[in-house]
Amino acid sequence: MIRNAMLVGLLGLGWGLNWPAVRLALDEIQPWTLRSVGFAAATVLMFGAMAATGMSPAVPRRMWVRLLGIGVLPIVGYNLLSAFAQVSASTSRSAVLSYTMPIWTVIFARIVLGERLDRRRITGLGLGGAGLVALGWPVIQAGEFSVGLVYALLSGVVWAAGSILLKRYPIPVPRLVLTSWQMAFGAVLTTIGMLAFEGLPQELPRLATTWFGLGYNIIVGQALATTLWFVILGRMPAGIASVGSLLVPGIGVIGATLILGERPTATDWIGLALIVAASATVLLRGDPPRAAPRNGAAPSPEDDGPSETERSPGQAILAAPNRPRP
Repeated sequence: MIRNAMLVGLLGLGWGLNWPAVRLALDEIQPWTLRSVGFAAATVLMFGAMAATGMSPAVPRRMWVRLLGIGVLPIVGYNLLSAFAQVSASTSRSAVLSYTMPIWTVIFARIVLGERLDRRRITGLGLGGAGLVALGWPVIQAGEFSVGLVYALLSGVVWAAGSILLKRYPIPVPRLVLTSWQMAFGAVLTTIGMLAFEGLPQELPRLATTWFGLGYNIIVGQALATTLWFVILGRMPAGIASVGSLLVPGIGVIGATLILGERPTATDWIGLALIVAASATVLLRGDPPRAAPRNGAAPSPEDDGPSETERSPGQAILAAPNRPRP
C-alpha cells in the first residue's frame, strides 16, 4: 500500500505542476500547436524507450478499432480541452474544475463496471467534492464563469469516460505500448487540427519560460505522468485511483501561486485542505475486498497489488506485467 501511495503522490506532483507549465507555454504557443508538438515529441520519447528496452510496439489486429475509438479519448480530449480552458480562465480555477474528473469516474465506474460505493469511496468523494466547491466558490460569487471553465469541466468528464471505457473494454498490451500509440494518434489528430485552425507556426518562441513549459509538458506531463496514470489504474480500482489523484488540483493551485503569481483566497486554502483529506481517506487503508470477475477467473496474485478475485472487471488485464498478450 505504501508503494501505491508513493505512485499517486508522484502523479499528483507531475500533473499538478504541469498546469502552470502549460500556461507558460501558452504565452507564445496556440493550443492546437502546443498539443501537436507535445504529442509528437512524447511519441518519439516513448517509442524510443520501447526500442531501448527491447519491447515490441505490436498491437493485436483486432484491437486497432478499440484503440482508435476509445484509447485516444482520455488523451486527446482531455489535453485539448484543458489547454483551451487555460486560454480564457485562470490556471488554478481550470485545474479545480478539470478535477471533478474523480467524481465522474466513480459514477461511471458504478454504472459501467459495477464497482460498489463503499464507505471509503463515499467519504473520499464527499471530502473531495466539498474541496472542489470551496475552491470554485470565488468563481460563483464573482460571477466569472466563462467558456474556459466549461472546457475545464468537460475535460474532466472526457478523461473519466475514456478511462472507464478502457477498463470495461481493455486492450491487452503493456501500458507503455498503449500510451505510446495513444500519443501517436494524438499527434496525428492534433496536427490536423493545427493545420485546419491555426496553420503552421511562423516563428519559434522567444521566452525561456515558454521553452521550459513546453519541455516540462512533453517529458513529465505527457510521457511520464500519463504512463504512470495507467500503472495506477491497473493496480487500483478506478474510483479509488481517481479520488487519490485529487492531489493534482491542490498542487496545481500551489504551482500557479508560486510560478504564475496567482493569489488563492481563504476558500481556496480550505478547499486544498479538504482535497488532501480526501486523498488521505482513500490511501491510508488497504482496498476492501471485492467480488470476483464475472468470468470466474481463479485467484492469481501479482506483485503487491490486489489479487485477481479482488479486481473489478477488466482490471486484471490492465494490471498484467509489461509483456504482450496473445
